[in-house]
Amino acid sequence: MNKPFRNRFDGPRLAPEQAARQGRASRLAFDALREPAAVMAFLNSHDDALGGRPLDLAIASPEGLASVERALAARSAG
Repeated sequence: MNKPFRNRFDGPRLAPEQAARQGRASRLAFDALREPAAVMAFLNSHDDALGGRPLDLAIASPEGLASVERALAARSAG
């Protein structure tokens, strides 16, 4: 039987703190890089200097978010 109104998202959900860090990292990236394609590439590509995907690092911990903030500040300054 088809249930048209059931919730179809079966993946893990972010905790509120994780969602807040994800949003902050995204906003900072848009402010720093301006171009949507550049923002998506930065957030979703492995960064050797950070040791992982910036978005994953920001979601994982406050320290990860701080490292992403520093990387974005360095890109803006350079």
